[in-house]
Amino acid sequence: MEIIDFLKGKVIVSCQAMPDEPLYKEDCIFAMMKSVINGGATALRVAGKRDVINAKSLNVPVIGLTKPDKLPENWKEVVYITPTLKEVQELIDADADIIAFDGTLRTRPNNCTLEEIINKIHSSNKLAMADIAILEEGIHCAELGADIISTTLSGYTKESESLSEEPDYKLLQELKSKINKPVILEGKIWHPDEVEKAFKLGAHSVVIGSAITRPQLITKRFIERQI
Repeated sequence: MEIIDFLKGKVIVSCQAMPDEPLYKEDCIFAMMKSVINGGATALRVAGKRDVINAKSLNVPVIGLTKPDKLPENWKEVVYITPTLKEVQELIDADADIIAFDGTLRTRPNNCTLEEIINKIHSSNKLAMADIAILEEGIHCAELGADIISTTLSGYTKESESLSEEPDYKLLQELKSKINKPVILEGKIWHPDEVEKAFKLGAHSVVIGSAITRPQLITKRFIERQI
């Protein structure tokens, strides 16, 4: 729980890339991790055993997760973030401090349950972080014993589809009022004032990804605005 206390009021940076992207190369991702730490990031959120091991060498808290090499076409309908106990074990072996997993109510592969995921994480003295999309999922994961609830999947599931380009402040506030767990705001954060607003609304921490570590998406925003 010391890590949770340490992360209060802090910014976490997600350093991730897909295998078909130039930055996926190990030295590129590792350089990006070091760069964001130099810029003040307090912790890292990374995908896969390779990047978790490298992130741990930088002496900051590490949130680990797994994703497939290529997202399925129906990615809004299926569980793909740390979906089963096999992936949880990979992250435990890599020594992730916090293990993030899909905390939605959708069916998991191999009939794996959220309770099994959380219990497996806790049995290895790791912290369990539930990535959820709607209030009911956050409440459910909190009841099952998840240590941290994150708004990561809001807007990215069939149950939470939204045209809004803003972070889901409403979900953050609802979670804060309904559960007694640290709530992290993640998703659609592009501006410093959005981070400030999140903390004013009670976010325990804020995770920023694309706005810092996805050059192709950052560039696209400028190009599309120009057009």
